[in-house]
Amino acid sequence: MRSDMPPPQSSPSGRGGKREGQSYIPDQAAGLRRLLARSSSRVVTVVGARDGLGATSIVVNLAAVLGNSGKDVLVLDENLSQDNVANTLALKARFDLLHVVHGDKTLQDVIVQGSQGVHVLPVARAIQGLPKLGESQRERLLEALSAAAKDADVVLVDAARAGHSFCASLSGDEPLLLVLNATASGITESYALLKQMAMHNGRQAFDIVVNKVGSEREALAIFDNMAQVASRHLQVHLEYLGHIPVDEKLKRATQLGRPVTEVFPAAQSSYAMREIAQGLLRAPAVSDEGHDVLGSVVQRLMRQSRPVNNTMAIT
Repeated sequence: MRSDMPPPQSSPSGRGGKREGQSYIPDQAAGLRRLLARSSSRVVTVVGARDGLGATSIVVNLAAVLGNSGKDVLVLDENLSQDNVANTLALKARFDLLHVVHGDKTLQDVIVQGSQGVHVLPVARAIQGLPKLGESQRERLLEALSAAAKDADVVLVDAARAGHSFCASLSGDEPLLLVLNATASGITESYALLKQMAMHNGRQAFDIVVNKVGSEREALAIFDNMAQVASRHLQVHLEYLGHIPVDEKLKRATQLGRPVTEVFPAAQSSYAMREIAQGLLRAPAVSDEGHDVLGSVVQRLMRQSRPVNNTMAIT
């Protein structure tokens, strides 16, 4: 491990723990409804340093929590692997946004509908192929994304880490949630991603979820070490949004192709997902002077992909 990296564990901070017990479920749901009722549409990008660190699982479950709170949720899936959002939910995504861009399919043909007001739009091939798209195709891509997000209360992006991606085109005040896996390799890889984005994308603030830990004490120890190192060496601020405990019920729900919050609502991982959703919604919605936030992100992404050698890519 690099000399400027934190070890996996340290002394915990003094943050308070979570409430426990089944009565917490309605309390959380009521809190989410209140937060959503006073918030405008928002876009939240979720990323892990590599595949397998839990970002897709968190996107799937946050979408389910928000959808269950009565809101329309659109998930933009940049994941090219088999473990993408649609497959994780056992949904059949036969087409993707690139089919719409080429005029082969309509947006209605491409969007996959899940349960509880959650919709999934596979965008990976279209975003990665941006440098090869002509002006009319780029316009069609922007129009399709704007139409898909028009009625969404929340847009969640399961972001890619390499090449053209939503991460590379975010402004500093647009929410980015980094999933930090609580292993030595996960910590090292996450720090490398923080450094890459701070140096090449100019990002100075990250929301952090610590995944696969035995306790909140362990999660806070890992987070505090990472936050101190990031502040000292990168001048980056990290915000702790919560942790996901090691939970066999979460693993079982994934095997069933369903969110843990639906299958096992009283599981500890379900409590954790609901708290993270509340943390995201407590932050003020980004205002882009009245303009569509998602459209602004995509337009920046298009500018960065022209020319290719001027792309701000995350590697």
